Amino acid sequence: MHSLKDKTLFITGASRGIGLAIAKRAARDGANIVIAAKSAVANPKLPGTIYTAAAEIEAAGGHALPLMVDIRSEESVLAAVAEAVGRFGGIDILVNNASAIWLRGTAETPMKRFDLMHQVNTRGTFLCSQACLPHLKKAANPHILTLSPPPNLDPKWFAPHVAYTIAKYGMSLCVLGMAEEFRSIGIAVNALWPRTVVATDALNMIPGVDTRNARKPEIVADAAHAVLTTPSRERTGQFLIDEAVLAGQGITDFDRYAVAPGESLLPDLFLD
Repeated sequence: MHSLKDKTLFITGASRGIGLAIAKRAARDGANIVIAAKSAVANPKLPGTIYTAAAEIEAAGGHALPLMVDIRSEESVLAAVAEAVGRFGGIDILVNNASAIWLRGTAETPMKRFDLMHQVNTRGTFLCSQACLPHLKKAANPHILTLSPPPNLDPKWFAPHVAYTIAKYGMSLCVLGMAEEFRSIGIAVNALWPRTVVATDALNMIPGVDTRNARKPEIVADAAHAVLTTPSRERTGQFLIDEAVLAGQGITDFDRYAVAPGESLLPDLFLD
């Protein structure tokens, strides 16, 4: 299996960045993409809406369903899943991409930010997985792919931004537990994380980092495609790194993914 043709992907946060890149890569195969994101109105400071994403997905060869979804809301998620199933007949793949970030210390983290990160990252991942589960059980090659890092309990990854680290690792723990829970029914649950920082809006949250030291979102999208076209019973419960996944596919030239080939690349958070 090397194509996602006619597969239906429910992708959270797919209006821009890595989520949109994953959607467009699947669209090239002729996949159906549910764009589950909050951005329905253009923002000059944050380009991309569910409707501009839908246009790009259709142009790439896919079928798009733009849905304004707040993954903090159970009602919103359940309604979106029902509409997706009504439109495309089922859900084959869930990509938990949506995430909130705040890289500050304990004293500088308002509880509003703490709550937002936990509601979007951990709770949102759990909720979307739960809501899609009945439909994934019926799919021929079901996958849940979550954009979260390998759990690493080195204190250096907690001290600078303990609230964000806890919230992000909450996504990873969903992968760890659900992979084993769903193993017997053949639903693959894996995590994917970039080796280097990626040129997305989240990059603006990392002090001292600019796009010249980053890779394009397409490297994560190509790695996600490789994972999602793998038979679901062959790979589950793994914390995968984009570069390693592609190396396993025989790719050795990663310069194509660099924003500025030749510039030094910075490793992403949580990777030693």
